[in-house]
Formats: sequence, structure tokens, C-alpha cells
Amino acid sequence: MNNRQKDLFRILLLHDEGVLHSKELAKQLDCSEKTVRNDLDVLEGFLLDFPSASLIRKPGFGISIEIGEEDRSELLRSLFSSEPITNEERLIEIAFQLLISDKAITLQYWADRNFVTKAVVKKDVEIITDWLQRFELEIVSKQRLGNVIQGSELNKRNALAHLSELLPSFANGKNMVLDLFLPYEITTVRKALEDMQDKFGIAFSDGALESLVVHALIMVKRIRQKASVFVQESEKKAARQRKEYQYASWFFDTLESAFRLHLPDLERVYFTWHLISGKRTEEGSEQFLKYDEELAAILHTFTGKMSKLTLFPFEADEILTNGLAVHMHSVINRIKFGFPITNPLLSNIKKMYPFMFNMVMLALEEIKKSYHIEIPEDEAAYLVLHFQASIERLEGKREKKKALIVCHMGIGMSHLLEAKIEQQYQDIDIAACIGKAEVKEYLREHPVDFIISTLQLEKINIEQIVISPLFGQEDKKKLSMFVEELKQKSKGIHAFSPFLNEELMFFDVEKEHRYEVVEMLATALYKNGFANKEFVHSAVNRERSSATSIGGGIAIPHGDPSMIQQTAIATAVLKRPMEWGNERVSLVFMLAISKKNQGDIRGVIGKISALSESPLVLHALTGSRDFNGFLQVLEKS
Repeated sequence: MNNRQKDLFRILLLHDEGVLHSKELAKQLDCSEKTVRNDLDVLEGFLLDFPSASLIRKPGFGISIEIGEEDRSELLRSLFSSEPITNEERLIEIAFQLLISDKAITLQYWADRNFVTKAVVKKDVEIITDWLQRFELEIVSKQRLGNVIQGSELNKRNALAHLSELLPSFANGKNMVLDLFLPYEITTVRKALEDMQDKFGIAFSDGALESLVVHALIMVKRIRQKASVFVQESEKKAARQRKEYQYASWFFDTLESAFRLHLPDLERVYFTWHLISGKRTEEGSEQFLKYDEELAAILHTFTGKMSKLTLFPFEADEILTNGLAVHMHSVINRIKFGFPITNPLLSNIKKMYPFMFNMVMLALEEIKKSYHIEIPEDEAAYLVLHFQASIERLEGKREKKKALIVCHMGIGMSHLLEAKIEQQYQDIDIAACIGKAEVKEYLREHPVDFIISTLQLEKINIEQIVISPLFGQEDKKKLSMFVEELKQKSKGIHAFSPFLNEELMFFDVEKEHRYEVVEMLATALYKNGFANKEFVHSAVNRERSSATSIGGGIAIPHGDPSMIQQTAIATAVLKRPMEWGNERVSLVFMLAISKKNQGDIRGVIGKISALSESPLVLHALTGSRDFNGFLQVLEKS
């Protein structure tokens, strides 16, 4: 196929509205109509390899190609793109260009650039439009000019920093934003931040440091584009009085020298906010509590409320207090300065620790009421981990799991991995470090609970987790969740049928919204004397804060335990699955556990968690039509 025929192919593939005429095509290709007809014969033969494609040639009507979108994109990429780009990469590129451009960009520009139709680009823009609402940004279409994003510079930078979250499954834990910058820029910024930590004796967590790198790179790019943030005069004055402003000034002097770029003072204030909001390591928690009276008051209220809700003496746990001081300092400032985060572990934490998550959300309502600070569920999920760890410390029952390390990188890397895991996980006992070839023989004589491997092991009938030999931050999170899931499985199923009540069970429930289901169940508890009237408002309010679905088609709405007079569980079997936050739910258990039965709560949660992982049992439960039938399914499960 020659270049002219390729051009003809491109014109026909990109023209998705109506037909073209041979005379028009001949003019565009600067050839005769006869040549166009001959070239169409070549194209027709080429299209035989694509089942969804056909060349339409109707005399007096026109010429067009009918083809499926997948084949159309594949054809365009294979014919014209020297560096093939995936649909996901195209979406990220369009979002990035929109966020950094102050000029409108047409759909045709991206269609030509990526060898796709305008219809495909239009769908991409619709996806980006929905995602940008999180950052209070809007795509405005200007006639004949194209699309442009409207919103504050601060919100644009926040969106840029979270670009990986546009397609979280595609990013797979990798921060795709860094791919948009040159390697020397990334190295320069990271080195300057590390030197800043050394100079001023501060230490940010690995995640916070990575976030600072991303925000600094975006800041430099936007300054080069002469796009600066707006800062109120009062905010400038307040920032200059903070010690973090000194850190930012030193950091800026380093960057100005490296990049030969003038960084405005407004940007020093902006980056000071990021330094204040970045999570530090736990050294220095006493300073936060000593010099920040509001933080100390918030923590006192928070831990006090959690102690009342759960009957655990959290105020006595000094490790919890110090950890929360560091974490809450960052949370409060992120909210204050408008730096939202997304918690990739949110759904897992809600599923694994549903009771603790509910209690944290209830306690945060007290914080909102007393201090006018609204903490979103993404932040709340991280706080749950602090309290869960505290309970394990207070109970002194850290059950150790025996693990086998299988590493393909040699004995040196194996023992380094072992040292890292033993140092950070007191509840993991490393049995041995071996190579892949030794696994089967070792397991014959030495039982272990699970395997930590640096490569996938086949035909091994034991739980295993695959991690990187370097054991980075994502691996740490992955291992923590894996071990906790094993503990949950080992607890088995605890009966909670004594708390069920025929008067509190509803079948074939049909409601418009989950709030109505929650209100119905809470009202039933109130009318049957199990809870106070205020419990209804408490339960609905709790649901408004965050959806209580835990996965597997189950939701567990909850209210303030102080409003419960007698323990009971109200149950709703929905006629059809209902949207419940980001999930679909068929079975709803409203937990009303009084303070005197708080010891039973984890047994109840353990049973429900087990049900959420048993789709056949859940199917049988939702198929029940009366109380006795429901109980029979539970007892057999």
C-alpha cells in the first residue's frame, strides 16, 4: 500500500459522518477520480482481513467505510502510528493537555493526533468531565474553538496530581503523573527534597515525599506556563510565620539554581501548605500536641468518643495518641488547604473492619459538630487502622502467622526481605528463606500458614502472596491486608442468630434509595423497643456520611450504640439489588448492639464478613421467604 492509498484509507476511516464523493477525494489527494477508484479496489482487498469492515461504494450516493470501533482504532494505529498508544494512554494524555492548556482544543485535534474518530474522543472527554467534578472543575465547549477547563488553578493542580486515579486499574499502583516529566526533572526535585529533610532534621513518610515530588513538578511546569495560584493576603502572612515556610524557601532557592527559573513568593506560600499537610514520621508528635492546642483538643474528643462507642480505653494507649497526632495534623491541614486524597484501600478497610469503620465515622460526626471539620471517608479509613492496631495492643493477643519466604534473587536479597518483614510485622514469624526449587520438599516436613514469594508459584495448595523483592510501600500495604484476611478466615463463623428477631425481618423490600431502607429498619428497632427514637436520625445520618456496604452484596448500617436499649439485628432482604454507594446490595443487616453486648460485636461482624465471601449462601438467604427459612440457611452455613 503506497502513501496515497494510506492517506485515502485515513480519510475514510476518520470520516464517521455521512459519505464522501470520489471527486472530493480526488481533490484532497491531488489525483484523478480514476486513480481514486483504483485505490479503492486495493483498500477493499485489504479490508477482507477485518470481519467488521466493509467498503460502501454506491454510484450517485458516495463512498464510506463501515467498521467496528475496535477494528477502526487498530487499523489507524497499525497504519499510521510509529508509537502505538492504548485507549487508556490516550485518555490520560487528553486529560493532561486539557488541564495544562488555557486555550480551547478541538475534538478534531485529538482525533487526528491519535488516529481515532471524533466520536471516540467525545466519549473520552465525557469520562474526563465526570472525573473532574471531584475537583470542582468543568469542561466548557466553545463553538468553533473546542474544549477548555474552567476552574481555579489550585483545583487544576490537584487534578493533575491525581491523574493516575482517572484510570486506577490501568495505573496499577504506579503514579502515572511522573511519566509526564523528564527524568532529570524528577531526580532534581527528589534530591532537593531529600536534602531539605537532612538540613532541617525533618522526615516525611515515603508516601508524603512522593506526593511532594509530584506537586513540586506540577508547580514548576505551571510556573513555566505563567499560571500561578491565588493566595489571600492573610494566608500569605500566616504561612510566612510557619517554620515550613523556611523549608520551602530553602527548597525554592535550590530549584531556582537547578532550573534557572524564578519561583514567585506566592508559590512559596503554596508549597508551604503542602509541607504542612505532608505526613511526617512519628518523631515529633509531641511537638504537634504541645504547640497545636486545637489538634490536642480534637484528639482528646476523638479518642474519648471512640472509647465510649467501643468500650476500649483508647486514651491509655500512648502509641495511638502519638500516631494519631501526626496523622490528624496532616488530615486537618489537607482539608484546610484543599488537598484531597483518595484512599486505594477504602473498600478493603470497610470490608475487613466494618464495625471499627462505623465507629470512626460516628466519632467524626462529633468532630464535625464541635470543631466544624468534616473529614471524608477516604481519610477516615486510614484512621481506622490506628484504632484497630490499638485494640490488638490493648488486648495483647497478636496471633503470629508462620510464613515461608520464597525469593528468586539469591540469598542476600532473601535475607534482606526477611529482615524488613520481621522488623515491621511482629505478627509474622518467618520460618525460612528458600528458592523456588526447594518449596515442595520444604512444605512436606514444615507446615506454614502462608508463603511470601517474589514470583508466582504454581501447584502449591497453600495461601501465597506475590510481592517485589524490594518490598516497597505498595507491597507493605498488600501484605498487611493479606495477613488480616487470613486472620479473619481463621476466626470461623460465629453464630448471631440469637440477635435476630422475626418482628425485625423484612422480605421483598422495595425502596427508591438506601436511606429509606436504613430509616425503615431503624424505625422498626425503635417501635419494638430496642432503640431510642433518636437512633433513627443517628443511623440515617451515619449512612449519609459514608455508604455501609462491605462487599459481597451486604450492607451493615449502624447507629450510635448509646441510643440502643437492647441488642438486636434488623434485617432487610431486598426484592432486587440496590445501589449502595459504589456497590450493589441485596441483604441489609442493621446492627443495634448495646454497650453490654459490645464483646459480641466482633463475632457478629465475623459471621457477616464470612457471608459476604460466600455467594451461594447469600443467594440462598436472599431467596428465603420467611424467618424460619432464613434461620435454617444461616445454621447450615
